[in-house]
Amino acid sequence: MGRKFFGTDGVRGRANQYPMTAEMALRIGAAVGRYFRNDGQNNHRVVIGKDTRLSGYMFENALTAGLTSTGMNVLLLGPVPTPAVGLLTTSMRADLGVMISASHNPAEDNGIKFFGPDGFKLSDEVEHEIETLIEQGVEPVQSINIGRAKRIDDGRFRYIERVKSSLPSAVPFKGLKVVVDCANGAAYRAAPEALWELGAEVIPIGTNPDGVNINLGCGSTHTTTAAEAVVAHGAHVGISLDGDADRVMIIDENGQVADGDQVMALLADRWATEGRLRGGALVATVMSNLGLERFLEGKGLRLERTAVGDRYVVEAMRAGGYNLGGEQSGHIVMTDHATTGDGLMAGLQFLAAMVETGKPASDLTRSFETVPQMLKNVRYDVGQTPLDTDSVKAAITAAEQALLGQGRLLIRKSGTEPLVRVMAECEDAGLLEKTVDSVVDAVQAAL
Repeated sequence: MGRKFFGTDGVRGRANQYPMTAEMALRIGAAVGRYFRNDGQNNHRVVIGKDTRLSGYMFENALTAGLTSTGMNVLLLGPVPTPAVGLLTTSMRADLGVMISASHNPAEDNGIKFFGPDGFKLSDEVEHEIETLIEQGVEPVQSINIGRAKRIDDGRFRYIERVKSSLPSAVPFKGLKVVVDCANGAAYRAAPEALWELGAEVIPIGTNPDGVNINLGCGSTHTTTAAEAVVAHGAHVGISLDGDADRVMIIDENGQVADGDQVMALLADRWATEGRLRGGALVATVMSNLGLERFLEGKGLRLERTAVGDRYVVEAMRAGGYNLGGEQSGHIVMTDHATTGDGLMAGLQFLAAMVETGKPASDLTRSFETVPQMLKNVRYDVGQTPLDTDSVKAAITAAEQALLGQGRLLIRKSGTEPLVRVMAECEDAGLLEKTVDSVVDAVQAAL
């Protein structure tokens, strides 16, 4: 099934460039409005959240215009984390949830993510039907049936209470000094407030958004800022979120960074011991480290792998009845509490483990030894297809043969940026670098 507008996580691109223009946002709003308001009634609702990008104002207004033109009533949440939209879609009995965010991407980018009435992201099949409506266009409703729009002021507070409720009530964070890096993004108020209400001493950074500084030198993709703050303040731990707070990186007291694989390993082990890990398995993507898979096997657990994208992780979790999954990049999905990745919630689970075990963060972020992994990206222009060239195919085949029995190779296009991602794992560092570089060189030559 071809995908014309949607990637692995909604529609994304450079703001004011196709497809992320105000005109396209209006068309997208009208298309999803028509799809979810298919009975002609005027009692349908959609909640819209956003992060702190300057272009969020433009897309919020354009989407609202498109949605109301098809009779949908719009509830505007303002800046809230992506998982808050999934939560509020269900709790406010909405037919649709929309998050305006490009997640960890720079401020010049933006995106539009969608949640169905069950709070989960839309399937490929639904997105394909919406793409058809975008291309065909939809007729607006009669003027008497135009939808209404209003601001919702308590969305952030509802989300904070839900996040806090995911913890055992007896877990106090009093005495914990916590750095929280909000990436100047959607959680710039919610995350520090939730930690403070739970008793922690909070050192907030990345909490002064100005529309253009989201993810800029901070957040889960730029952890040096938070790591330096942890060491400088003598904090016990750091929680580093991305722009829409659906990802997290944990930083120990020494300033060392733990990715999503290490967080998932800790939670899977603890939940299995407590009898809470359903299906005896953790769901993660093909990008997760081989060391995680070996660690789980040593505990009598399984690693169920999926395609890259937290949406595919969630789909596999729901299909198999699992309740824990995520991505190496920091999406941690706990379906007992949330419908999508939630960086703040995962961070609180890590703090709870520190309190309950009495162990420092450095002991809890090293569950397994990682197999050496190398990832390199090659940027290409829209319309180019370097992976289809014979020279690149030959280089990939040769690299796979070189790693046979010693490691693994993964080549894929990013679903959110025009990048070819070349990743390999191997105990032999020299062979690892040689195989990755051989494929990268071939892709660059093809371009």
